[in-house]
Amino acid sequence: MRRNCDQGNGETRAGTVELRIPKLRKGSYFPAFLEPRRMAEKALTAVVQEAYIQGVSTRSVDDLVKAMGMGGISKSQVSRLCEEIDGKVKAFLDRPIEGDWLYLWIDATYVKVRQNGRIVPVAVIVAVGVNSDGRREVLGMDVGPSEAETFWTAFLRKLARRGLRGVKLVISDAHEGIKAAVAKVLHATWQRCRVHFMRNVLAHAGRQGRRVVSAFIATAFAQDDADAARTQWRRVADQLRPKLPKLATFLDEAEVDVLAYMTFPAAHRAKLHSTNPLERLNGEIKRRTEVVGIFPNEDAIIRLVGAILLEQNDEWAVQRARYMTLETMAPLSDDPIVSLPLLAG
Repeated sequence: MRRNCDQGNGETRAGTVELRIPKLRKGSYFPAFLEPRRMAEKALTAVVQEAYIQGVSTRSVDDLVKAMGMGGISKSQVSRLCEEIDGKVKAFLDRPIEGDWLYLWIDATYVKVRQNGRIVPVAVIVAVGVNSDGRREVLGMDVGPSEAETFWTAFLRKLARRGLRGVKLVISDAHEGIKAAVAKVLHATWQRCRVHFMRNVLAHAGRQGRRVVSAFIATAFAQDDADAARTQWRRVADQLRPKLPKLATFLDEAEVDVLAYMTFPAAHRAKLHSTNPLERLNGEIKRRTEVVGIFPNEDAIIRLVGAILLEQNDEWAVQRARYMTLETMAPLSDDPIVSLPLLAG
């Protein structure tokens, strides 16, 4: 190793990286890609340090703090780091929502937090939308103790106050009260996540009948339009009714909500029938939150998850390809200019 280099270690998600930073007579050399650290990395560090400082961290977090050499950090240093991140996250989550957002995906992840000396699970709600230009953005998040209709109504009203409008379809799991809240606040159609629905169906089918039932229902999803899908859905329900009456009734009740996406453009349906488009984002949230284990407070949850969402939103913003093409979005727009057919060049 050359003598005119400082040696140190950098902690990353991939592990510890050995760094060699050249010494300069004037100024300093520090690679731009190392500073500032990624927002989500800073947030995770801040949350871990806050839990450690307050003496409420788990043993694994204690070991992590010591391994990263953060044991000597002061409360004031942690407080400054938290304030810096919280300001950016708050600005992101409170920003005005502009334009029409035709599709909205909502999903919930559960984490543990300390409240009044007890450890309780709370729901972390994330909303992602696609606008009339076919661009995707994270529109909001919230933390709540339960998923009753009052919680969903308050969450959607907050989005509406920030400017959310033009929503035609909301995709989510069958959370209690969400369908009523969507109708009340957004006046939009609700799509029940098809993936979660099929898990519930197979629980009704019994171990031996699962493959057959799954194949039967798949024939409805394979239809070209909504009318054909509904006709096939009812045919499947009637075929199952003699041997599996409870399952047939379950299909009867779920028909409208599970097939709602079929009334939208065929080019969009693969992304509309479930919350799978949020799967990668939720995986990243779970991976980071599992490092913390138990959050010291709800502010720490918003700090970490909000930073992850901000980072993801920035990545989507610089992608060249639209999530949905402008041509397929145009027929759905309420804007007469956007809806005009493209002129031949």
